[in-house]
This record gives sequence, structure tokens and C-alpha cells, in this order.
Amino acid sequence: MANNIKRISKYLSFILRHRPEAIGLTLDANGWASVEELISKTSKYELTPELIATVVETNDKQRFRLSADGRKIRANQGHSIAIDLDLVPIEPPEQLFHGTAVRFLSNIQKDGLQKMKLHHVHLAESEAVARNVGSRYGKPVVLTIAARQMHQDGFQFYKTANNVWLVEHVPYEYIAER
Repeated sequence: MANNIKRISKYLSFILRHRPEAIGLTLDANGWASVEELISKTSKYELTPELIATVVETNDKQRFRLSADGRKIRANQGHSIAIDLDLVPIEPPEQLFHGTAVRFLSNIQKDGLQKMKLHHVHLAESEAVARNVGSRYGKPVVLTIAARQMHQDGFQFYKTANNVWLVEHVPYEYIAER
């Protein structure tokens, strides 16, 4: 069952963050999809409202959110499609962390952190979380971001429902390598 939950979570990430059109799913402007429509258009898995709720509740990264009535679902962040997450700018802590792989450092030193195909650069409050993220891409390295200074210099930060910090980009002068 746990393996199936993980596969469904990856499937939902793909559909809700990147390719809803792969199954003909409609997302509203804020990224919400009807659970009923998601179930009816998914042939790869036998989804039920209860199974979807289990995936949402047990996802270790809290990638998804159900509406209060349980009738809609959306990904909390990480979209490569145009979505308005309706986030409000918030003052960040003194520092935040970004996990990446050593092989990307030369590009980061040249261009800073770029959002690439996503809407924002993702940052974490925890060095351990950042290291875990970086390990997905190779030998990990954790970068320390002078978030408060960036904020004071006019950069806007947002915090998602699952505690991921978002910013448009991070110029290299705000980055310290650990």
C-alpha cells in the first residue's frame, strides 16, 4: 500500500504541477482541480476521495492541499504551468537554505539561483531539509541565503501552506556556500 501511495503522489505531482492536460484535467486560476474530475479522468490508478485524502495527509513534503469541503485539490507549489497561488508577501527569517548539487555551483556562482521552469526559487528554513533536497540531484551542497537582507533590499518572499519559502530569484551576492 505504501508503494502505491508513493506512486499516486508522484502521479498527482505530475498532473497538478506540470501536465493537467495529459488527462484533460481542468485547473482553475489558482491551481485547484475538482477531485471528482480527477478521479473520472484518471485511468492509471483507481482513485477514490478517501485514497486521495490519504495521499494528501501522508505526503512527507505536504505537496498537496484539499479544500475545506474535500471537493478540490491542488499542489502547494512547484508548478511549471501558469498558476496564481494567491500568496501574500511575508518577511522571511534572517536566513533560509537552498539545497542543490555540487555540479550546479558554477552556474549559481555566475547567475545566482534562478527559478528555471518553476514559478519561484524554493527555500527552506531547515538546513537538513535543504540537504535532503540537494541529495536528489547528486552530491549535495547547502547554500545559506541572506533572506532578511534580500527582503530589506526589496525582494518579495512568500511562504506556502507546507512551509516552503518562495522568491523570484536569488542574486549570488546574497548566497553563502557551506
